[in-house]
Amino acid sequence: MTLRRIPAALAVSAMLCGGASVALAQAPAQAQARPASPKPPKSEAKPSTPKPEAVKPETKPAAAGGAEPTLIGQFGTWGAYSAAPNGKKVCFALAKPTSSKTNPPNRPRDPAYAFVSTRPAEKVTNEVSVMIGYTLKPGSESTLEVGGATYAMYTQGDGLWIKNAAEEGRMVDAMRKASDVVVKGVSAKGTETTDTFSLKGLSQALDRLAQDCKR
Repeated sequence: MTLRRIPAALAVSAMLCGGASVALAQAPAQAQARPASPKPPKSEAKPSTPKPEAVKPETKPAAAGGAEPTLIGQFGTWGAYSAAPNGKKVCFALAKPTSSKTNPPNRPRDPAYAFVSTRPAEKVTNEVSVMIGYTLKPGSESTLEVGGATYAMYTQGDGLWIKNAAEEGRMVDAMRKASDVVVKGVSAKGTETTDTFSLKGLSQALDRLAQDCKR
């Protein structure tokens, strides 16, 4: 089984910006196999993500192993980050939803975040994942809709990954061109959620990360 992960060290640090404590990023932490592309389950540490509008390049807390993410640039609604936990380069684009709805309405949940991750040491490029902000209902159907197409998503814990790895490149290409992406899921308590992420700036963020991750 091949593992695809962003190390959990990215979840442990926190940075202060404007007096507010902002948790740093963790995308997928441990993995379970999917066809040609394993899926990570939720780690023991609660997944958290950097908020692009709150993270400044000059604000870099100390973290062991070079794990603290550095904001490379902000492109529209997407922040481009890099880190080198344990000396292994990790790059990712990150955004939060522009709108979130629940059915029934106003159900509590943690913030949701979308990632597009590249990990050269693992030969992983542009892996799409979503931290949905609640525990997903086991066996439930989740989808990602972009560019007129709907992609089935594998669910585990509070994370989503594309079921068919062969479709991921096509999905990322569609995300580069579309105006937004819609992610739908169902919580363990049966609450239905719809999150809309603006894709403004994603293409530029991925182009920048492609350059940065070569170094």
